Amino acid sequence: MSITTYLGLMINAMLVCTPPLLLAALGSCFSERSGVINIGIEGMMTIGAFVGAVVAYYTGNGWLGFLCGGLSGAAFGVLHAVLCITYNADQTIAGTAINFIGPGLAVFLCKAMFDNSSDSPSLDPASKLPKMFEGAFPAGSFGYNVISTYSAAYLSFVLVILIWFIFFKTRFGMKLRAAGEHPEACETLGINVRRVRYICVITSGFLAGLGGAFVTLSTVSQFRPSVIVGQGFIAIAAVIFGKFNPQGALVGCLIFGFCNGLKSLIGQNNVVSPNIISMIPYIVTILALVLFVGKSRVPAANGKPFIKSK
Repeated sequence: MSITTYLGLMINAMLVCTPPLLLAALGSCFSERSGVINIGIEGMMTIGAFVGAVVAYYTGNGWLGFLCGGLSGAAFGVLHAVLCITYNADQTIAGTAINFIGPGLAVFLCKAMFDNSSDSPSLDPASKLPKMFEGAFPAGSFGYNVISTYSAAYLSFVLVILIWFIFFKTRFGMKLRAAGEHPEACETLGINVRRVRYICVITSGFLAGLGGAFVTLSTVSQFRPSVIVGQGFIAIAAVIFGKFNPQGALVGCLIFGFCNGLKSLIGQNNVVSPNIISMIPYIVTILALVLFVGKSRVPAANGKPFIKSK
């Protein structure tokens, strides 16, 4: 295999592996910047992966499955918001509970719907998310059409620009960032901190659900219990690496996506043990947390319950 062909395969693998991480990381940015820790990204991705696959299987519409996957993640976002914002539950414990409930519920429903099987049926190619530019251009010098990837992948990159604009160029973005820094001061200015946080946590769940649905509607083509394992935590690590900003999260997700792509390509040969190869993304995640977590400035009120004064 030539270097250019290998490079083309690597870029394509990165474009497939990065979007689910990026969608989940963008969701985490919303929650964390508003002052609510969301450790439950993994569980929200898992339920999104299941619902997305099931809806696409029964309707034959990948986009509908993608949307419903996001909505299922949003439902878990509502649960997390009620526990943490309304009842002031410990945010880390609530998120950890969601990480148990999401996969557990997904496997339970999958067995109930598909003859006690923890795997959903494989999707027909027509039921998956569509690709852009497929067949529109020749393979070219790369020996592979690197721009022919899923439409939702390009959508995730567009969302980075949109969310950056919301965070830093809109009044809502100003309220969002203020709620994560000085909620008491926001209250004196008439800003409804709880409402802002509710919106952000639910949005966080929606984007995480989209990230999970992307996995089952593109590369994997079915739901399996292990389909998401670890990706939610990698997305959170990317947010910490990116200093809780969408543009920084993009850089982190590209790095982790590159590692996942590298794992997939190296795994095609038997030169290196597959057990060692599978460790690559997680080793990079640990290194990123060790090297960058101390340099990231966490929003001042992140993880602190806001009790409205009477």
